[in-house]
Amino acid sequence: MSTDVKIPELPESVADATIVSWHKKAGDAVSRDEILLDIETDKVVLEVPAPEDGVIEEILAAEGETVTAGQVVGRLGAGAGAGAGAGKSEAPKPTAGKAEAANARGETPPLSPAVRKLVAEHDLDASAIRGTGKDGRILKEDVLSHLEQQESQAKPAAEKPSAPTAQPPAASSPAPLPGQRTERRVPMTRLRARIAERLLEVQHNAAILTTFNEVNMAPVMEMRATHKDAFEKRHGVRLGFMSFFVRAATEALKRFPEVNASIDGRDIVYHGYFDIGIAVSSPRGLVVPVLRDTDTLSMAGVEKAINAFGEKAKSGGLTMDDLTGGTFTISNGGVFGSLLSTPIINPPQSAILGMHKIQERPVAENGQVVIRPMMYLALSYDHRLIDGREAVQFLATIKGLLEDPAKLLLDV
Repeated sequence: MSTDVKIPELPESVADATIVSWHKKAGDAVSRDEILLDIETDKVVLEVPAPEDGVIEEILAAEGETVTAGQVVGRLGAGAGAGAGAGKSEAPKPTAGKAEAANARGETPPLSPAVRKLVAEHDLDASAIRGTGKDGRILKEDVLSHLEQQESQAKPAAEKPSAPTAQPPAASSPAPLPGQRTERRVPMTRLRARIAERLLEVQHNAAILTTFNEVNMAPVMEMRATHKDAFEKRHGVRLGFMSFFVRAATEALKRFPEVNASIDGRDIVYHGYFDIGIAVSSPRGLVVPVLRDTDTLSMAGVEKAINAFGEKAKSGGLTMDDLTGGTFTISNGGVFGSLLSTPIINPPQSAILGMHKIQERPVAENGQVVIRPMMYLALSYDHRLIDGREAVQFLATIKGLLEDPAKLLLDV
């Protein structure tokens, strides 16, 4: 009797997914909950496990195909994954885990998308990496430890003069010949295609305007320098700049509710909560995880949540719940060196705040020219809903709170 391998229920608002890769092929024995394939939605990569022990009879949907929730993509025949060789004279060791069973069959242990990407980037042999995860699965930390071990072994040899018989290091790819004009065509990932679609959509459907201001970051930098050690000791997380901006933006959103609103048809929806998306760069592209109820979060709570999102983005662990919703967005192009930009609204939101590089510049204070660490701020907004006066005042409010951060603590 065969068992169907089905695509699981997809998150709300996601109609379909694309098969990224199959970890098994027809004829392979698998164990219950062993990862069979990865599927990619518009925002996240999901793993599809085996529903039970068995042998893959056939694969009905190949890599790159679009699939929907509940669709049958493969079938398992009767059999045991880890005990598929029970008919042989030599019984398997009872303590062998899934990874050991896979290795015994000459296969690579199942890898998560983040681990598989790391292995591919460094051209590693996954079978040579010792997994410390559940059932011997290879974790990201195992790959990093393996790389460190390789570097430490290679360092003594690099410090010594190379012997005439030493073999040259293997090149990862042949260098292009002088004057060679190469091209490489690859399909867009679903995430990149979705980003392109949404950005083009908002450019066509919203009346986007951007207003600018600049903020003297000296008060925030002084407060941070004074209290960062005590803050980290007390809360176990570093005090960054983003928590100041989240708190300042939340207060500004309270004062200007139209910036926290959105348009739905011919209606304006005023949100009575503050969910701020933080644009994060991940290996798969730009993603925007959402901080919920920022008016209830402390500075430490904001920093902890942002750190957690950063780690999940790197490992590919962000969920649809992390990425859905949001009433306002903050994007920090300054971490990449951007001095000034016009950020694009994240629909259906009506505004986005762009942070930029902190740069020492001469400014006039009380008739004197002084050097201050300045940052340009940009607020892109939908002019259909937000008038220029509200946009300018909203940005000025953020500037005032950051230049006198005690107001954030005193709620004045």
